[in-house]
Parts: sequence; C-alpha cells; structure tokens
Amino acid sequence: MGSLRKPFQGVLNILRFNWHFYLLSACILTALSILYILLPSYRIYLLFVGLLTVISSFVSLLSAYYIYDLSELYSFKWIPAMGMDKRVINISAGFDEISGILRDKYPNSELEVFDFYDPKKHTEVSIKRARNAYPRYPGTRRVQTHSFPLGDDAADKVFVMLSAHEVRDTKERVEFFQEIRRIMKSDAQLIVVEHLRDRANFIAFNFGFFHFYTRSTWQSCFKRADFMIRNEIKITPFISAFILEKHGSPL
Repeated sequence: MGSLRKPFQGVLNILRFNWHFYLLSACILTALSILYILLPSYRIYLLFVGLLTVISSFVSLLSAYYIYDLSELYSFKWIPAMGMDKRVINISAGFDEISGILRDKYPNSELEVFDFYDPKKHTEVSIKRARNAYPRYPGTRRVQTHSFPLGDDAADKVFVMLSAHEVRDTKERVEFFQEIRRIMKSDAQLIVVEHLRDRANFIAFNFGFFHFYTRSTWQSCFKRADFMIRNEIKITPFISAFILEKHGSPL
C-alpha cells in the first residue's frame, strides 16, 4: 500500500535533509565547551547559550516528530469527501510523499503527478537532498511553474503540499498559481498545505521559520492568482491547509 509510512520517517527526514543545522549546533556546543574551560568568569553566560542551543535543537526535532509522524497530516482525514473526483493532480518540487497515499484515497480517479523543480531557480539545499533520497513516483512528469501539459478546465482537485514555498520569487509564485487555476474546472478545489511564518513555527524551528511565508503573503498570492479561500484548516498548530476555489465557483 502506498499510504504506509515507516515509524519516525518524518523526523528522520528532517535530520537527513537539514543535518547542516544540527552540525552547526554541535559545533557551537563544542566551542562553548572550550570557552567554558578557558573563560571561567563567563561560565554562567556560556551555560545559558549552550542550554538555549540544546533546547532549540530538541524542540525542533520533537516538533517534527509530532507534525510528520504523530499528527493526522498524512491521513488526509481533514479533507471531506475524498475519492469523489475524476481527475486529481499532485504538484511537488520532487520530494513527493503523498502520491502513493492519494492513489489509495482516490482509487477510481485519474492521478497525475507533476514535479516543478528547477535547480537554477529552486536552490534550497534541503530540497536537493530530499530529491536524491527518494525515487520519483512512477509516471511523474517534469513541468515548469508557468506551464503544465494539460488543457484548460481539466482537473477536479489539485494538491500542492509543503512545496509551494520552494518557489521563492514572488512573480513566479503568482504565475505558478495562475497556471494551476487555468487547469482547474470551475468547481474544482486546490489544496495548499504549508507551514506559516508565525509564532508557533518560530518556537518549533527557531530562525528556520524564515523559510516559510506569512499568512498575509499567501493570502496576497492567492488573491493575485484570482483564488478565493473557501476554508483554512489548522491540521496542527504548525501546519495550515488552504482550501481554494476559483472566484465565481458554485457553493
């Protein structure tokens, strides 16, 4: 079954793809240990900085375990009426953990999978490592963010899960969603799942939360692409799912 996930898969992926952050923490702790010996008068401050470093790393891993391994994120129970759509599209930056799950959830639907990753534009090191770690879903097609190999009004449901933030350029990101809108039927839905640059994600991931976008940034992007937010679901305090429809879509 494509929907099966291994124990600790999520948190181990965080370590695997972002090991440079944890290596940096280890280097900081090593340096603090040396300074602790050499500068006894500053030990209280060095202990404080060391404690913050340890807590930050522990909290990020604990949060990742909760989000990606314990929560309902990959169960998709938060989406009503799954399995009713004829044509389902999953769009990712090449690190695709959900196409197998969607195949199980939509057994009678036509599932198409697109990979928009462009190494010249999408340069985050973690996504490069993630792409190398997992094979692409069979039949995945490489696409550009502004051009998909589908006609107008083709899709009943589109998923963009934890990948749209990899499009760092604002203009490209708006064009990306405009192209998604083009391929959607008038009554179709777009499911966008993202971390937000907010207090919860700052607590969880420290300055790593700058890799995410604020709610207002997403709202502006959706508006410019002529989408309306039908619903926003907090899957966890750290993850938001935006259910989007075309303006003028029937209720």
